[in-house]
Parts: sequence; C-alpha cells; structure tokens
Amino acid sequence: MSQWKQIQQLEIRLLEHVDYLYDDNFPMDIRQGLATWIESQDWDTAANDESMAAVLFTNLLSQLDRVRSHEQNFLQRHNMKIIQQQLQVKYTTNPAVMAKVISTCLREEQRILSSACMQEQGPLEKSLQNSVAFERQKNMDNRVGIIRGSVQLMDQAVKYIEDMQDDFDFRYKTLQSRDSTDRNTEMMKQEVTRLQEMLNRLDFKRKEILSKMDVVVKEIDDLMTSQLNPELQDWKRRQQIASIGGPLLTGLDQLQSWFTLTAQSLFQIKRQLDKLGELVVKVTYECDPIPLQKPQMEERVKYLIYHLIKSSFVVEKQPCMPTHPQKPLIIKTGVQFTTKVRLLVKLPEVDYQLKVKTTFDKDLPPGRVSRQFFILTNNTKVMDIEDYSNGCLSVEFRHLQLKEKKYINGTKGNEGLLSVTEELHSLSFEACFTVQGLTIDLETCSLPLVVISNVSQLPGGWASVMWYNLLTDEPRNLAFFGNPPRATWSQLSEVLSWQFATFAGQGLNKEQLTMLGEKLLGQHASCTDYQVSWSKFSKENIPGKPFSFWMWLDSILELIKKHLLPVWNENYIMGFVSKEMERTLLKDREPGTFLLRFSESHLGGITFTWVEHKDNGEVKFNSVEPYTKNRLSALPFADIIRDYKVISDGVVPENPLKFLYPDIPKDEAFGRLYNSQPSKVHPYIPSTLIPISELRSNASSTPPSCQSPEPPMTPGEFDMLNEHLCFDLDNMSSSYSD
Repeated sequence: MSQWKQIQQLEIRLLEHVDYLYDDNFPMDIRQGLATWIESQDWDTAANDESMAAVLFTNLLSQLDRVRSHEQNFLQRHNMKIIQQQLQVKYTTNPAVMAKVISTCLREEQRILSSACMQEQGPLEKSLQNSVAFERQKNMDNRVGIIRGSVQLMDQAVKYIEDMQDDFDFRYKTLQSRDSTDRNTEMMKQEVTRLQEMLNRLDFKRKEILSKMDVVVKEIDDLMTSQLNPELQDWKRRQQIASIGGPLLTGLDQLQSWFTLTAQSLFQIKRQLDKLGELVVKVTYECDPIPLQKPQMEERVKYLIYHLIKSSFVVEKQPCMPTHPQKPLIIKTGVQFTTKVRLLVKLPEVDYQLKVKTTFDKDLPPGRVSRQFFILTNNTKVMDIEDYSNGCLSVEFRHLQLKEKKYINGTKGNEGLLSVTEELHSLSFEACFTVQGLTIDLETCSLPLVVISNVSQLPGGWASVMWYNLLTDEPRNLAFFGNPPRATWSQLSEVLSWQFATFAGQGLNKEQLTMLGEKLLGQHASCTDYQVSWSKFSKENIPGKPFSFWMWLDSILELIKKHLLPVWNENYIMGFVSKEMERTLLKDREPGTFLLRFSESHLGGITFTWVEHKDNGEVKFNSVEPYTKNRLSALPFADIIRDYKVISDGVVPENPLKFLYPDIPKDEAFGRLYNSQPSKVHPYIPSTLIPISELRSNASSTPPSCQSPEPPMTPGEFDMLNEHLCFDLDNMSSSYSD
C-alpha cells in the first residue's frame, strides 16, 4: 500500500496535521494526483543536487501534463494548469528548493504514520503540538490586526489635525495681517474668540492622538513581550527538536507575517511622530503636549523597533553537510556544509545590500576547546529577496568549509577531559541594518556544532547533538558536556523512536521501546521517569560487550537503512527481543517457526532463531550467526530467508524456516520481497546463491549457533563438495569471523 493511501486511512486528528503540511509551496492536489510517482523518486538526494533536482522538476511538470490531459473535469484541469504555472514561477530557477519541500513533506508523513502506530504520543511531541495550537495563532492574528487597524486610524487622525492646524494657521496669519486700527472692532474680537476655540480643539486633538499612540505603543510592547517573543522562542525550540528527528518545523512564514506587520505599525507610528514634530514647528503654544511627550514616546518606539529587528534575524537552516542531510549540526573538516539566515521583517525601505558575515567560534573564551578552526572559504554574502517564498530577505551559504588551525610544535594546547564529539562550537552571523535613519547591528548564531575529522566519529557526534537539543533550549551553552544533565527514559525513548522514523521510515512501537528500555535500564525499564546519564547512554560499554548502548543502536539503524528497509517496514523484524524472551515466544509454536531479531553481541547484526520439536518432546532452538552489512551486501535478506539451508549429519540440506512468528507462512510473508529469482534460461542449469549453515551434532546446553560460510555457495558448488570431497562436513569449521 502506498504511503499516501495509508495517510488517507488515518483518523481525523492526524489528518489535520497532514493538512498543515501542504500549501502553495506543494499543493495537496499534486500529492494526490502523482502519489505513486512522487514516492518512487529520491527527493532527499535531489535536495542537495541541483542537476538531479532540475531533472526531477522537469519530470514532475511532464507528469502533471499527463495527468491533466486525462482529467475529464474541466474545473480540475483548470486548477492543475494554474498550479503548474505557479510551480514554474517558484522553482524554475531553484528546483532544489522544491525537492527539499517534497522531501520534508514525505518525511513528515512517515513520522505521522509512525505516531499512529504508537498507543500514545511522547511528552515532547504533545508539548510541541500544544505550543502551536491554532487558538494561539488566531489570537495573535487578531491582536496584530487590531493594532494595524488602530495605527491606520491614527494616520487619519494626524491628517485631520494637520488640516485643522492649516485652517488655524491661515486664520491666525490673516488676523495678524489686519491693520492695528481694525483689531478693536467687534468682528475682530469674534475672530479672536473663534481662533481660541480652534486652538483649544487643536490642543485637545493633539492630546488625544498622543494618548492613543501611547495606548497602541503599550499594546505593541505587551504583544512583543507576552506573545511574539515567546512564539519566536517556541519556534527555535521546535527547530531544535526537528533537527533531531522530531515533528516537521513549520510556522516561520507565520512568524514573518507577525514580525512584519508589527514592524510596519511601529515605523508608521514613528512617521506619525515625525509629522507631529513638523506641526509643532508651524504652530506651538504654552503647555503644548507634543514637545512634552513626543521625545519620550519616540525613544520607546525606537527601542521597540531596535529589539524587534534584532530578534528577527534568525538561522532558518542550521549548518548541515549535504552528504548527511538528516544529521545537521555535525561538520567534518574539509567537507562543504550549508546554512541559511533570514530576516523576518520585510520592509520595502530596507537597503537590500545587506552583507552578512560568518565567524566560527566568535568570542570563545581561551582554553574552552582543545581544537580551533577557521572558515576556509568566502565567509561574506549579501542577503537577497527570495522570489519563490514570501519575498523574505535571506542568504544561504552553500560552500562553507572548515579547516583546523595548525599549532606551534605540533601541540594543540589545552587538552580537556571532553572527547572530540563532546566539544561544542558555534557559527555566528553578523550584519548592519539601516532603515529610516536607524542603524541596527544584527547578530545571531547557530545551535552548538560538533566538528569531526573522520566519519567514524559521526555516531558519537550525533549522540551529542541529540542529547544537547533534547535537554536544553539554550542557544549557546558550549560548556554543556562539562556537566551534562540526565534524561528521563520517557524523553529518550521518544527521541530514539524518531531516529527510526527518520532513518528507517518507521518509528518504534511501545513493545519495541520496552525491549530497548530493558536493554539499557535492566530492572528500571518499567519506570518512565528513570534518569539516564549521558555516560550510560553513549560512553560506557554495555556489560560484557566492547561497545556502548548508542553505538549498538546506531549500527542497527545503519543496517536497517542500507540493507533491511523493506523487511523492517513490513514489521517483520521483532528487533530487540532478548534470547530468553525469544525462547519463551517460540517454545509452543509449530516446528520451523522463526523470528528475526538484532544481535546483542555484534554491532549491526541481525539473526533468526527457529524452533524444533524432537520425538522425545525436547524443544530445541537454533540461532544463525548474525548477518552483518558485509554479508547482506552480497545477498538481500529476504532471499537469505528463502534459500537458507542447513547441513546436519549428512542429511540432505533443507530450509528449516517455515513460519514467521507467530504463524505466517514464510513465502506469504516474504514473497513480494524476494529479489533474485533462479534463472530459467535454457539450456543452462539454473543457479542461485544460497546461504548454508553447518549444524554441529555435539549437543550443548546453549542453543547452537549455525555458522554460515562467506560468500554463500551455489547449489553446484555444494553438490561438488558433498559428493566428491573426502572429508566430513560436520567437522568443518567456518572461515567466517564476524
């Protein structure tokens, strides 16, 4: 079943989240019409490959043409034509952006499907969904709209005061131009009285407009303090969570709208105050409220503008290597990485020659890290307007590269207690913003980065990135791993499930997480609030094993991603069950029933165990030596299940695997996943690679481990060995060493 069909079967609560994914950047009409084709393309790679993205974009337009030509409904054909034209305008010059949008949507669909499989959402996801509640957004929209309306009315009020003052000024100057002999006449006295009344009204209107301005400025101040800044901080927190596999990051366009409308209101009030200042030059009087109140109000408005603009300078896309798009915030020396900053305030008066400079580890205290780096490539670019978005001002650095500084006498200086992957760094961005006579220095920084020099450090680096962004919302706590906080199992298990959803296409269900908890916590697994230390998660070896819990789990993720994805996504791998539990599950099952689990003793290994029932009632369990990436590169796992044979005491080799636990016939479960079928070309003898294990006859109390030679033998090779070689196969030892 296609992913899109699975999505359509979700409950309404989850469908609302799906609806939130699709807008003008990627309309749902396209997702619906081209569902199968879209899911068959590699959008992840295209998002970081301009040429591939261009090809996919051209193919997508061709697919739309095909679907539109077969559409019978005139209105639908018209709508699809409009959509196609909009896509061409948005993405013709930058198809990689389209690929990124589609990749993100598909990945978020997978996450939503995974969450549907779990009995309940984790605490982090619940809190994030509450923080972006539609009611809060509606309230923000309403407040911003009311402020804009009030400012527009004040514009009219200032214009009215200007007209009133012009009328007063004209009458006053006309009166002054009269001869002194006419000034004592009754008519003149009436004119003076009228002018006094006009001045009183003018004074009232001036006080009134200043009072209204004061109310609106206070309202903007409260909006920024109580809602706008918290919404921005909430978005930044959600960006952290999204960077480690959490829910899709949305809402930046909405934030930009709020920031822009608020900034427009403040700049409009500033212009109104400037206009009132001009009016004072023409007409002023004793106790004139404008000279008394205007300076203080101007300072408040400038203060709000200053802080609004400074906070609107954000890192839209955290530093990430295109080679590892799903593991941001890890940078390898000598490898290009990309990042993007954005200004959330969109004003037509802005000087668009806004240069942004990047600096690595700016103002880092001496001795904080043992290694120092510098940006090897050009670190300055000019912000530009994005035509394919809402016209925001942004800049993307696509070719940044780090190089480690050389040290005198080959020493690196202070060697701390932290490992390379625990040292945190940051990338700073600076610009100078000038608008309407105001100059504002902008500065922001990335989330903490891990810098590695070898890909073998990638798992450890990713563990650090996950731990940091799970447990703190501080943007630049570079000393975090000097004393890292503990995580509760409920927090950690949710993030681990996200890793499987991101890298393997499907998250972990409650039973699988329970098994993982038992692996990490032992007797404390049932306590969701149990505190897990950083050292236990990533640094300490599992008892009796030469690797840590995270290294073991990361190797499983890699194995699934590269070799087991179809089997994993069919839910055929039980996964993290212990040897003791697997025996409990299999002992009462039909002979030949087997289950698949990940090896507890090997990094990145998968094994299967099947049950046999002897005539004397004895139950026997057989476990094959774990298959690792080297062996799975030679033969797909589903084909191994199909063709697996056992040699035992001269008995004709046979496949002992009959039923996938609990009782699914093997071919029914794996049939559609079989890849290499035996050749039927005549007159050649059909051949295929088959995995063979030697089952030793000497009994022991522990379940035998069936060793498999590498590479697998063909049937012809096996027949030759069986019939012509003069030695006992039972006494052979495997040449394979895992």
